[in-house]
Amino acid sequence: MVSSLSAGERAVGSDWAGFMGPTGDGKSTETGIFKSWKKEGPPLLWHMPVGEGYAAPSVADGHLFLFDRHGDTVRLTCMNARTGDEVWRSEYATDYTDMYGYSNGPRAVPVIDGDLVYTFGVGGRLRCHRVKDGSLVWDVDTASAFGVVQNFFGASSVPVVEGDLLIAAIGGSPADSPGIQSGKVVGNGSGIVAFDKRTGKVRYRIADELAGYSSPTIVTIGERRWGFLFARGGLIGFEPAGGKIDFLFPFRAKKLESVNASNPVVVGDMVFITESYGPGSAVLRVRPGGYEVVRRDANPRDQSMSCHFMTPIHHEGYLYGSSGQGSGEAELRAVEYASGKIMWSEPGLGRATLLYVDGHLVVFSERGRLLLVEATPERYNVVADAIPLLPKSAVVEAEEPSKSTGEARTDEQKGDDGTTRQLFRYPAWSPPVLSQGVLYLRGKGRLAAFELIPASAQICSASR
Repeated sequence: MVSSLSAGERAVGSDWAGFMGPTGDGKSTETGIFKSWKKEGPPLLWHMPVGEGYAAPSVADGHLFLFDRHGDTVRLTCMNARTGDEVWRSEYATDYTDMYGYSNGPRAVPVIDGDLVYTFGVGGRLRCHRVKDGSLVWDVDTASAFGVVQNFFGASSVPVVEGDLLIAAIGGSPADSPGIQSGKVVGNGSGIVAFDKRTGKVRYRIADELAGYSSPTIVTIGERRWGFLFARGGLIGFEPAGGKIDFLFPFRAKKLESVNASNPVVVGDMVFITESYGPGSAVLRVRPGGYEVVRRDANPRDQSMSCHFMTPIHHEGYLYGSSGQGSGEAELRAVEYASGKIMWSEPGLGRATLLYVDGHLVVFSERGRLLLVEATPERYNVVADAIPLLPKSAVVEAEEPSKSTGEARTDEQKGDDGTTRQLFRYPAWSPPVLSQGVLYLRGKGRLAAFELIPASAQICSASR
């Protein structure tokens, strides 16, 4: 389906050009959202089938970039963001196989920087294309170049552009390294690698840490730029222009098959980190050359915020996130940033992802439910609640239980003829994206666009 709204009518808003949006914190500056939804959610503009992977799309200048896998081919597709129509595609062959039976497709979202767009494949291919026509500018096989031992779920960290650099979590090892499951893999000084963003040449490489699934976070604290990477073994603080390391704060579970996946959340001179396999969360106050621990979860059975793979969102002194490792135990929570005090907690949504916009949280559950929740620490207040459905003319067969997790669907919505009509199937693990008033959501095998902000609200905003 195609929206009747033209690109000109959606001239106000912001791009969502990489992971966690325009400011890197999962927050949108747009306003005027629909707060009254039908049971199917906000108006559906278009939807389409997509390939394997968990990568959310990225959007800039009216173009949407989708990174997925079709058979033995990895594909970057540039589309018209308003209609979903293809503009160009670029592909390469892959033989990557996930060692735990999860998706074999990309995890890292495309990163758009002016006339260039970057992708980091699950097998370690780092590529740069021209936005205009998809022509390949440069291509680095980081797994081969740096000796990366395949991690449990492949390369998942999203690179970040900083000035003339593209900074990526690589985590290579010596050539004679054993497999990751040996527990004996060590680094070779390529935990973080900065590439010239225009040529792909290495500008610096630092840290012996192996890569986790968190992405580099670059912020300004005081008068200097800081880089933070929540690597496999803990949090690295560094100076992003030259690569000087300030500190390593060790932080990971004792379990071999544990992961650090959430991005650091920086507020002032404090940095919050979280994981779900043991330690839980901690807050550090950083300074050039070091840090001090402000707080950390002491009791594994009483953790304030232990996020599996989503990055919590900070708003006015409080964190909002999905706490808990498994679907059944995960709870949507509001937590005071400084103290870790739990303000409210709501079970039953599984491992949800979210974004902040216009005083509200858009909450997307891993089983395809979509909610609008007021961003307040006072109470859990649902403003809108929906399960987006396929049009009756576009049904799909019911999903089988996951072979890797054994989790069967229990909330599937059916049409009168018994066929599946729920738009998003488990696992819907890609975080929501909002650009120019349009909300983009991806679940297993499907991408869809919704009108979250009516064009009239954007036009009124532009006239003020």
